[in-house]
Amino acid sequence: MMDLKDLVRPNIWELKPYSSARDEFHGSASVFLDANENPYNEPYNRYPDPLQWELKDRIAELKDVDRNSIFLGNGSDEPIDLVIRAFCDPAVDCIVSITPTYGMYEVAANVNDVEFRKVTLTPDFELDADKLLAEVDEWVKIIFLCSPNNPTGNSLNRDEIYKILNNFEGIVILDEAYIDFSEEPSFLPELKKFPNLIILQTLSKAWGAAGIRLGMAFASPEIVAILNKIKYPYNVNVLTQERALDILNNETEMLRQLRSIMSERIRLQAALPELSVVNKMYPTDANFILVDVGKADSVYNKLVKKGVIVRNRNNVTLCHGCLRITVGTPEENDALLKALKSI
Repeated sequence: MMDLKDLVRPNIWELKPYSSARDEFHGSASVFLDANENPYNEPYNRYPDPLQWELKDRIAELKDVDRNSIFLGNGSDEPIDLVIRAFCDPAVDCIVSITPTYGMYEVAANVNDVEFRKVTLTPDFELDADKLLAEVDEWVKIIFLCSPNNPTGNSLNRDEIYKILNNFEGIVILDEAYIDFSEEPSFLPELKKFPNLIILQTLSKAWGAAGIRLGMAFASPEIVAILNKIKYPYNVNVLTQERALDILNNETEMLRQLRSIMSERIRLQAALPELSVVNKMYPTDANFILVDVGKADSVYNKLVKKGVIVRNRNNVTLCHGCLRITVGTPEENDALLKALKSI
C-alpha cells in the first residue's frame, strides 16, 4: 500500500473536522446545556453519539474486530461515497470496478466527478484479476469489488481477489453485503494483513433491517479516522442506533431466519429449472437467484400483472434475458412458482 497521506486528497488530509458538543464532552452528567437541545421530550431531544460507541462495541464482539476499525453509516451508500470523496480528486483520479455489479459504485463516482472504468467479468461471471489490474494506472486510487456479487449471486474467486490485494497499492473496497448467505468466509480476518482493504457489510440483508439504514465499513483505524473526519456529525440517528442494538442482541432470531432463507433457496434452485419458462439458472451464494428466462421484459410484465415483483436485469451487462429473484418466505416463493408456471 502507498503511504496513506499520498492516497488521501491533500485538502482532506489537512481538514480540521467539525467538532460537535458530543465530541467535546464524554461521560455522564445531570445537566446538559451545551448543545442547544430542547430540554424536554427525552431521550429523543438529545443528539446521538456521533461515533456510536455502544453499537460499535456490540459489532466488534460479533465480528471479532477492533471497534476502532469500524465505521457506521447511513446504509453502505454513505461509506461508498465518503471513500470516493476522501481518496479521489474530482476530474483527476479514477476508479476501477467490475461489470456487472452493484450500480451505486458508478453512481457515487459520477456524483463526485470521478472516472469509473469497468472491466467485464467472464461469461461465467468470474473475476479476471490480470485484466482488471491492466486498467490500473497512476490515476487509479480505488478498486471496487462485490462478493458475493450483485446481480450475479456468485462469490468471486478468492485467489483473484488476493492477487489484486497483493498487486494494487491503492484502496480496495470489498463489498460483502451478502456474505452471510455464502459458504465462503469473510475477508475480515485479512484486515491487518492488508491495510489498504475496506470491507463493507450491512444490516439490510441477513439481519433483516434494510429499513433502518445501517451500513458497516471495516478498515484500518487510520482509514476509519479519515472517514470520521469527513462524515456529517450525527450521521446515524438515535432510533437507528437503538433498533440496531436490539437486532444485534438477538442473533438467535437472525440465524433462524437465515436457515429459513437458505432452505428456501435450495427449494427454488430445485424447482426453477423444471419450469418451461426458465432457460438457465446461475449458481448463487446470496439470497437471490439470477435466472435466464429469455424474453425477460415480457416475463417480468406478466409477473407484475400477477402481483409478483422481481428485478428485471435484461439491460445489464452479461445478463440479457435475466430476472433476479429474491428468496422470500415459503408462501411468497409458492406464489412466484405458481405465477411462473402459468406463463
